[in-house]
Amino acid sequence: MKLALFDLDETLISGDCSSLWSAYMVANGWVADEQAFLQQDAALMQQYAVGKMDMQEYMRCTLAPLTGRSESDVAGMVTSYIQDVIAPRIYAQARECLAAHRAQGDRTVIISASGEHLVRPIAGYLGVEETLAIGVEMKDGRFTGATQGTMTYREGKVSRLLELINQDDSLLQQASFYSDSHNDLPLLTRVGQPVAVNPDAILLRHARQAGWPVFSWK
Repeated sequence: MKLALFDLDETLISGDCSSLWSAYMVANGWVADEQAFLQQDAALMQQYAVGKMDMQEYMRCTLAPLTGRSESDVAGMVTSYIQDVIAPRIYAQARECLAAHRAQGDRTVIISASGEHLVRPIAGYLGVEETLAIGVEMKDGRFTGATQGTMTYREGKVSRLLELINQDDSLLQQASFYSDSHNDLPLLTRVGQPVAVNPDAILLRHARQAGWPVFSWK
């Protein structure tokens, strides 16, 4: 069984699920200082685009409105968010690619630098059972606003995936990984079949030089 690995944001869906979620929280009155919150989100995402984001800082920002909220309340809002925002943004080719890997009997995994409270239910909506995402801390069934564990960002995606596959590097040699971002180069360069999907400028240049497939999904 081969691994078929997928980034989520801008790869399977049009947009970044964390930023879209931030806007959704604002629209639903979950954020006190709406303008400052959205400005901070936008500024941090600009840092991500150039590979300089402090992921811990970004997660503190996006988790702040959830602090003290119950897991069930957040899950309910996320369900509505997926129906309202994410479902229309899923690329048709992404659905087709996932279906093709399933038909081949491959083990599909979504590995994302977004929070698990978003990634798991979105993956479930896409029919993908396995995910690796940034862990969010819960205490007594409520969000603390903190993260936990190794973040699935840049090199963190590699280390978390190796934990999942019991450090079996041979599985990486047979794996495919679909991503849009140069931030995923640490993992893209470890798998046997790297694929650039809607790549940013840095990843596109690298993919062309390396002879990787480049897909444009809509």
